[in-house]
Amino acid sequence: MRTLDDIKLFLLDMDGTFYLGNELIDGALDFIQRVRDTGRDFLFLTNNSSHNARFYVEKLGRMGLSIDRSKVLTSGEATCEKLRELYPGKRAYVLGNEFLRAEFAEAGIEVDEANPELVVIGFDTTLTYDKLRACCDFLRAGLPYVATHPDFNCPTETGFMPDIGAIMAFIEASTGRRPELIVGKPHTGIVDAVLRRTGRKLEELAMVGDRLYTDIETGIRSGMTSILVMSGETTEEMLAESETTPDFKFGSLKDMIGLL
Repeated sequence: MRTLDDIKLFLLDMDGTFYLGNELIDGALDFIQRVRDTGRDFLFLTNNSSHNARFYVEKLGRMGLSIDRSKVLTSGEATCEKLRELYPGKRAYVLGNEFLRAEFAEAGIEVDEANPELVVIGFDTTLTYDKLRACCDFLRAGLPYVATHPDFNCPTETGFMPDIGAIMAFIEASTGRRPELIVGKPHTGIVDAVLRRTGRKLEELAMVGDRLYTDIETGIRSGMTSILVMSGETTEEMLAESETTPDFKFGSLKDMIGLL
């Protein structure tokens, strides 16, 4: 039976777990303080590739949590690591906004909109029809197809906004293609990036998040402890109907504090 006693590093989802939009979820900062007080550590692990690590560091700072860049790992950053491994030196058509492009520039991966050698899509909050058309043209030409993550919706203060999963559905309807590689949760690419960055073992990690099909599936597929919080996307009805079962369930991060 799994317990929280052996967890040395909590992998924390952000949207729906630590905050909603620009509002902290009650008890989030107290949870971080308890993790620190007990000699444990944390890493923010987000599928949201519409922003880069520096954006999140600044956002969390405004919310009252001061951290350095090493405490945030995005699906965009993990995707860049995978591209350097699998497609070294290849030029990429990137369906993404300025933050994702900045991550590619920082990783030394050339973005080419005219003559790319592969296609990478992210959660593009500056999406246009022309971008989608160009992406589909390159995919029909047979270029390798990579996605940063699979989320269908991104939680906000007022509900949800369409995420990359909706973009992938559009592309599939037009081209018949699905990505050959998806890096973000629940896939293993982002977990590999965590292990490289932290040097931790899987049995020392816990994935904490609000989504069954990404956060909790990440824990199950990777063999780490999975912790569901009900502060974001998942409802009790969704949990009851799902075949994905977390090791633990809490209302929010605040409810975990007494067990650490």
